Amino acid sequence: MTNPNKTSYERTERNTVRRVPKRADYDVDTVHRIFDQAWFCHVGFVSETGPTIIPMFHTRLDDRIILHGATTSRLMMLIASGTPICLSVAMVDGLVLARSVFHHSLNYRSAVVFGYGEVITEPESRTRAFQAIADKVIPGRWNEARQPNEQESKATLLCSVRIESASAKIRTGGPIDDKDDYHLDVWAGVVPLQELMLPPVSDPLSPREISVPKYIDDFRRNRNG
Repeated sequence: MTNPNKTSYERTERNTVRRVPKRADYDVDTVHRIFDQAWFCHVGFVSETGPTIIPMFHTRLDDRIILHGATTSRLMMLIASGTPICLSVAMVDGLVLARSVFHHSLNYRSAVVFGYGEVITEPESRTRAFQAIADKVIPGRWNEARQPNEQESKATLLCSVRIESASAKIRTGGPIDDKDDYHLDVWAGVVPLQELMLPPVSDPLSPREISVPKYIDDFRRNRNG
């Protein structure tokens, strides 16, 4: 069982970052934060048809990544079977333009976790997982929107992947050119990228006008920085 008090992931043959290892980070909070900030994760697994990667919406509860889908989903059934799973996320923070094309790069935050799928069956745990999914979209949404009814709950397969091993990799800063290239008359630097949440657009099918809830505006403002 994963130690809830550990602050970093043990480096193993599987999770060790070998390419530019100085950018690696094995801190538990760093890995969690990157997964929390990302909207989608890529789910990698190997089945009888070969290796596959599928993008999925995810959320996190403690040291587990929560995934959900239809009970008829082949992917969800595979995850539920306990097969080894690899999950990855990445976000780009800037385009790094060097004086030479060879040294162009990106500033980014990424994380990869390894674990095994497990079905969430206990009613209280399922409710907690459903709430985490809703509140990952917008914190506070669970308390306002209609919650899943019995039919919807039965049609949804909820799985968790306990993070057994993980690592993050982060690049920040400007371009790194060869010494001889600094004299070139070529612009070099970083073009920052930022995700922005735009003003909400109300559903035109709403039978009456409803004001945008404060928690949505608060989340958008906090997310935009």
